[in-house]
Amino acid sequence: MADQIRVGMIGMGGFMNTHSDALGKIAEVKVVAITDPVARNRANHKTRHPHMAEAAEYKDYRAMLKKESLDAVVIASPHTVHFEQIMAALDKGLHVLVEKPMVCRIDHGVKVVRKVRKTGLVLTIGYHRHTAGPYRYMRRVISEGGIGKVQAISCFQCQEWKKACKGLWRQEPKLSGGGQLNDSGSHLVDVMLWMTGLQADTVSAQIDNCGTKVDINSAVSVRFTNGAVGTVAVIGDAPTWWEDISIVGDKGALHMRDRLGLTQQLGMRDAQMVVNADSLGSQSVALDFIRAVQGGNKPVAPAECGLRVIELTEAAWKSAARGGKPVKVPRSKL
Repeated sequence: MADQIRVGMIGMGGFMNTHSDALGKIAEVKVVAITDPVARNRANHKTRHPHMAEAAEYKDYRAMLKKESLDAVVIASPHTVHFEQIMAALDKGLHVLVEKPMVCRIDHGVKVVRKVRKTGLVLTIGYHRHTAGPYRYMRRVISEGGIGKVQAISCFQCQEWKKACKGLWRQEPKLSGGGQLNDSGSHLVDVMLWMTGLQADTVSAQIDNCGTKVDINSAVSVRFTNGAVGTVAVIGDAPTWWEDISIVGDKGALHMRDRLGLTQQLGMRDAQMVVNADSLGSQSVALDFIRAVQGGNKPVAPAECGLRVIELTEAAWKSAARGGKPVKVPRSKL
């Protein structure tokens, strides 16, 4: 790998700004090309991010992959095209940072994981909680037995998702692949599995599309293979934004409250200790990705995470379609 990592970017919409900001702070990175079918999106992105002012522009990502000499790509396009773009990049020998959800179908997830393993290339997903100090702290405490055996998990998220995404591709199934459960809610499904290391066994779900083509409000109940239970509530028709995560073991508990921080109860103590998130080593997904490309670490949100998320999500969709009856969560063979 050359000292300078040449990056191409696919999909110059809103969230790509986060990755562009982060990449602009990494000296070894040069964004050499950007692609988006809408010229205005490309122009606006360059204006906002002067460090990529000289980047070549393309309407079609395939033309960029064919013409440019790249080391890696960042993908932040509509969800249903992630799979073809990931595979095209891997076929070209490129490392991949892809926004969540990685894919919208289990079989696609299996193919991506197998391809990454075969090529040895880096693929990471934009699950930014994996690089955020409080969540990394929670995962470490759980893995070290700090709260004992995990018995229950409660994840709650509400957003003005229905209103904010009205008329946009996120509420068009051919482009989004699903609603908020597969979009913002994907973070909750992922972090629940990633922090605990548990494997989902069965899922029961109730879903309300709230008059749209996609899921908006979802209530998902999970039984894990170790006997633990969990709930994931994703509310997209809300007047505000909030997120709560609690993980309870037989020796303690951890509670993450949106904008209020992390509280822990260890060893069944009555007193609660608030952990200072600023001291827990947060970094950007983009920096974690680049360091993995350079060979310094394994990505903290690998392709396997994306596969496990879509396995549980598909099972939830099936359960809701069957009136909430329990559905076995598949465990794909790799």
